[in-house]
Amino acid sequence: MSTPFSINHPEQAAAAVRHIRDTLREQFATVIVGQEDVVDQLLITILSGGHALVEGVPGLAKTLIISTLAKTLSLKFARIQFTPDLMPSDITGTEVIQEDKSTGTRSLRFVRGPVFANVVLADEINRTPPKTQAALLEAMQERQVTSGGEAHILPVPFFVLATQNPIEQEGTYPLPEAQLDRFMFLIRIGYPTEAEEMEIIRRTTGNSAQQPRAVLQAEEILTIQKLVREVPIADHLIRYALRLVRSTRSGEESTKAVKDYLSWGAGPRASQFLVIAAKAKALLAGEKHVMPEHLQAVALPVLRHRILTNFNAQADNVTADDIIRDLIRSTPLDASDGSTTKTLDSIVRTS
Repeated sequence: MSTPFSINHPEQAAAAVRHIRDTLREQFATVIVGQEDVVDQLLITILSGGHALVEGVPGLAKTLIISTLAKTLSLKFARIQFTPDLMPSDITGTEVIQEDKSTGTRSLRFVRGPVFANVVLADEINRTPPKTQAALLEAMQERQVTSGGEAHILPVPFFVLATQNPIEQEGTYPLPEAQLDRFMFLIRIGYPTEAEEMEIIRRTTGNSAQQPRAVLQAEEILTIQKLVREVPIADHLIRYALRLVRSTRSGEESTKAVKDYLSWGAGPRASQFLVIAAKAKALLAGEKHVMPEHLQAVALPVLRHRILTNFNAQADNVTADDIIRDLIRSTPLDASDGSTTKTLDSIVRTS
């Protein structure tokens, strides 16, 4: 499949990406009922070059959504079922002794694990101990695996899409904060509506089975990732994103909700992911530049796993999402910098 867009023609590229988004939604709809927001957030993750943690109770098609995404993107897919006895080498691979029968000499050969794929589904990642969970850290951050002092480069593109069940505590291991921070999005899947659940029952209890077709190739995904980073964003919106993230940290100017309910705020990686996710959101919407609503739309999945609520929040039934929504309402959009506004206007008029 030839790439239907070019970074040198942003207007045509935006229209092509928007068409790709619509086509992907159509292919998802052949398998998945509803969950449009979840699909969009996963697509933003992929086009931003990030990783996502998908959270939801059993039976909400978390695994099916991710495997369907891999099929529509025509990427190599690997599923790792995380269990308490899973070892790090079961994920990354291991070195084995290989004997040359002609000479009788022995040498070590690295046998690649399932992490050497484009889309890695870490299913029920919180069911394995932190030692094994951490096996993904280097892969997620550096896009490589080190074994025996030698680095083995992972395929490009590379994404980790993990799932976890939020209601079971027995036999689970919460992800370390350092690993949570590597996930660009924490995507929450809710229950379907009555009409959607009716359609799910109708589809899954019959004989018909739909298979999605591939919409994008790996080379096209890499091109769109470059295109996402070319989307312009005004300086005052970068400052707005920065204020939104910094407002989660307790200080003299913090809101009452932050002081009362948060014990830890989001780090600098949150600002980076907030901006790049907003760029992908704008591109998928067919916009030429980032607008405030794009930043606000991705604030929940970017921030909810990067802020730590305390006992007071639990006692008052206040969630991280409640605090983020309050911060979105209370954080001012400072557009007083006229030079950046004029520059952005000139870009829009001439593009």
